[in-house]
Amino acid sequence: MNMTTPSPALPDPPAELAPPVAESAKPARPGTHIRSFVNRRGHITLSQKEALETLAGAWCLPYAARRLSFAQVFGREAPTILEIGFGMGETTEKIALAQPERNFLGVEVFNAGVGAMLRRIENSGLRNVRIIQHDAVEVVRDMIPPDSLAGVHIYFPDPWPKKRHHKRRLIQPPFVQLLASRIAPGGYLHCATDWQPYAEQMLEVLGGEPQLANTCQGYAERPAWRPQTKFETRGLRLGHGVWDLIFARVPAEGSPAAGA
Repeated sequence: MNMTTPSPALPDPPAELAPPVAESAKPARPGTHIRSFVNRRGHITLSQKEALETLAGAWCLPYAARRLSFAQVFGREAPTILEIGFGMGETTEKIALAQPERNFLGVEVFNAGVGAMLRRIENSGLRNVRIIQHDAVEVVRDMIPPDSLAGVHIYFPDPWPKKRHHKRRLIQPPFVQLLASRIAPGGYLHCATDWQPYAEQMLEVLGGEPQLANTCQGYAERPAWRPQTKFETRGLRLGHGVWDLIFARVPAEGSPAAGA
């Protein structure tokens, strides 16, 4: 990936969405999906609450069942990376700072995480990050145009370790099929987990999606663009494993790139 050409300073973000798509162009809505998260009243700090109240209008986009225009949302044409479940935003902040030439669209459901990310955006002077606080499946289905993403990051999603909860795991064949359709040919899907059974499921599910191809034999080495978090460092010191998976979107059959 080219990370050598910095982009000029970005203007303050217009909080705009593309016009609604025609009914015939709207994505098909499958049956109600099983959510990979549970709404619960979590702890939120005063700083995070204040950030939600004062900064969300500048950096958060409302969920709507219409396609986004990344050029309008970010105020420029640039490769766009989707990050699903950014937690407290530590990794997102570091990657966005290191790659100013790319746009980053973060999706998170919990108030504390969104508040923390908003505070990071403000403190770091980031202009290439936007946030949608909503269920990722619905965001990908309704808001992300097909073949539009340069990459997707899903780092340490909830492993739902109990067998009866495996159905809640985010990485499932229907969602991966949908997600792959939103990645441009040549773009990538990068997942990471510290739960080996989930890593094995990820490898099986991603490997079974015909729109994707593994860039490695099995698991990948942690790439330079994914910083090692404090939580991860502590786990590795205790002997816990971490598994990265990097898959590339392959061109559709019959497209010019497919025969290249």
